[in-house]
Amino acid sequence: VAWWLLVDLTETLKSELSGKFERLIVALMYLPYRYEAKELHDAMKGLGTKEGVIIEILASRTKNQLQEIMKAYEEDYGSSLEEDIQADTSGYLERILVCLLQGSRDDVSSFVDPGLALQDAQDLYAAGEKIRGTDEMKFITILCTRSATHLLRVFEEYEKIANKSIEDSIKSETHSSLEEAMLTVVKCTRNLHSYFAERLYYAMKGAGTRDGTLIRNIVSRSEIDLNLIKCHFKKMYGKTLSSMIMEDTSGDYKNALLSLVGSDP
Repeated sequence: VAWWLLVDLTETLKSELSGKFERLIVALMYLPYRYEAKELHDAMKGLGTKEGVIIEILASRTKNQLQEIMKAYEEDYGSSLEEDIQADTSGYLERILVCLLQGSRDDVSSFVDPGLALQDAQDLYAAGEKIRGTDEMKFITILCTRSATHLLRVFEEYEKIANKSIEDSIKSETHSSLEEAMLTVVKCTRNLHSYFAERLYYAMKGAGTRDGTLIRNIVSRSEIDLNLIKCHFKKMYGKTLSSMIMEDTSGDYKNALLSLVGSDP
């Protein structure tokens, strides 16, 4: 019952508000997993797919969070998130997104088998730098099915073998949305809070603000790890998140964002 009351209230708010402020307030009305399901649905409906949104959500959430998002998506939109992604994307991008969605990654294990880490690093080298062309499926399989602690060891070993970082190899071996997806998995593995800090920074840097990215990341992380993200933001960019919001936004929209972000670290 409460959910339908929220839907009614959301509709009322939509008729009373407008623009970016409306978008932010409506985002706050959603329950967390329903909000992420809505963002994924909006990224796929209509002409063109916002692959960046799908990559961001799928690569940065845990196995349990993804299961809740899939459940909410099916309840609210009457279709399977996995099937919709398959219908809306293609090729290796579709493969990596479906692989991430299936949540084969082991989130909790901190055990690393050094032998397997070395083998994975050698396999990645053999699949990319060592050959003409790239074995994308080898990259996808290792990046999407290994735990973060294991992957960190793989990245270390890889650098020793290839004399370059895994990021540099991905940039030279892949391109466009597949490159973005692989790099996002690597960034989230290395440091999730730095990844979100970077998303927020580039949402505001330069001409124009990517309000969708700004709203989604502040709203979805506000009750999880926004304080840690703020600390990383300051360390990485030498300014606070709230000071950048003040420079880049205005009016009620700015005030609402600032109250969500809270005091500076």
